[in-house]
Amino acid sequence: MTDIEKNLEELEKQLEALKEFSNLHGVDLSKEIKSIEDKITELRKEAYSNLSPWDKVNLARHSGRPTSLDYIGRIFEDFIELHGDRSFREDFAIVGGIATLEGHPVTVIGHQKGRDTKENIKRNFGMPHPEGYRKALRLMKQAEKFHRPVICFIDTAGAFCGIGAEERGQGEAIARNLLEMSRLKTPIISIVIGEGGSGGALALGVGDKIYMLEYAVYSVLSPEGFAAILWKDSSKAKEAAEIMKITAQDLMSFKIIDEVVPEPLGGAHKDMKKMSEEIKKYIIKGLKEVKNQSIEDLIQNRYDKFRKIGEYQS
Repeated sequence: MTDIEKNLEELEKQLEALKEFSNLHGVDLSKEIKSIEDKITELRKEAYSNLSPWDKVNLARHSGRPTSLDYIGRIFEDFIELHGDRSFREDFAIVGGIATLEGHPVTVIGHQKGRDTKENIKRNFGMPHPEGYRKALRLMKQAEKFHRPVICFIDTAGAFCGIGAEERGQGEAIARNLLEMSRLKTPIISIVIGEGGSGGALALGVGDKIYMLEYAVYSVLSPEGFAAILWKDSSKAKEAAEIMKITAQDLMSFKIIDEVVPEPLGGAHKDMKKMSEEIKKYIIKGLKEVKNQSIEDLIQNRYDKFRKIGEYQS
């Protein structure tokens, strides 16, 4: 914890104590409370104005960071969750279903992490098995049939790599999603809301519009994995994060994503309502930009978008 973070924590404790004292005893402490609130805002601006890539990794993994279900409940109306891949079982690491967005039907799919140990075990820490990706694909194909746009929330350290997952075709399930999404005959909007790791993230990331939250990360593998491979030392994750170019700002400069969605000061977990409203604006804007395209143009533009990634001049 940095000195600024320690000061912030102390000031927040003082602020809560003053508010509690004021409420209990009916004492007007509004000036004192306002002074501390201004100081907290000033310190937050200082703390978050120049974050390192490793700082952003930690923010993306923050235990209080909003999950897909947090956003779904605040952005969409009438969400009905659908379950199962019609092949093996339900995978709680991916949620999905039908909802409405300002009166228009959409299909919503997202990686889902837990809030505590019990829920994380149920959700497998947001790392899907192949049946999770097959469930997602089933919902995408259903969306295509009924002409519903698909909205994907990406937030996973990566697909689960256990023996059972490999036996049931983890690689094939991810590859199938990439193939089918590339030619899906309906608009796709993908948003990286936290951690976007490896093919497990990309399996929901072949979109017509790809957005990233300001403190989210998106990479081929974790900084710990990169450090373990390159230097045989996972403790060098901080150094790895510096050279991997995994932040939203890096990916925007490489034209891998379309836009960076600004977060509230201190991160999305500081103001979930405001963050949800901001994401909603970007989803609506993205859908408006693609809704008038013919299906042929939509698919061709999606193909061209991903073919351009990695272009370079020698």
